[in-house]
Amino acid sequence: MIKLPTCFQYFIIYSLQLCSYIILINCGANNLHHIDGTSTAEVINGDVFFEIVDPVELEYTYRIRPAKDFGAPFNASFHIKNVPLVPILPKNGCKPPDNLDDIEGNVAFIERGDCSFKLKTLIAERAGARAVIISDVVNSNQEYFIEMIDDNAVEEVNIPAGYLLGKNGLMILKTLEKLKKNFAIINLPVNLTFTPIHEMNQPPWLGW
Repeated sequence: MIKLPTCFQYFIIYSLQLCSYIILINCGANNLHHIDGTSTAEVINGDVFFEIVDPVELEYTYRIRPAKDFGAPFNASFHIKNVPLVPILPKNGCKPPDNLDDIEGNVAFIERGDCSFKLKTLIAERAGARAVIISDVVNSNQEYFIEMIDDNAVEEVNIPAGYLLGKNGLMILKTLEKLKKNFAIINLPVNLTFTPIHEMNQPPWLGW
């Protein structure tokens, strides 16, 4: 008998001809399971993927959850390739960045805390960022996606923003620090609509 996890967010019944399969979606981050023939589109609704292409130590595909009701969408009109993902300074992104020249034209990586998600994104946009990725690296063991919502500020945001699991964010920052690199090179978004889940290049530290 297969032992199933005790915590589920929901389940999807997937039928194919005479066979039925139940895909169990765990409440945590490790909710992409090795199920042959199942695509990410069938399991994940609305989340976006990006890939790191440099440094090699981080060459994996990462999942982010777009901001719920502010900012631009990660749609067909938004696509960046071989662009730096730059940790913002100061790291919480609640004031204009000290590394303004590094942020301009690139993707800002910002740590959660001290001000709203929308304000962080707005400040990064003013600094010239093309998109923002926010992660809770302090609570890096947290395996839940955070819904980034509007704080009802009057000024609107015009760039996309997404939330990255803290475990991924921490590993990215620690690896860049270890390698003495100021940024990683990414492609965003990556189209995995027809990619079977078992073929996804997920970071090994997430587990399955």
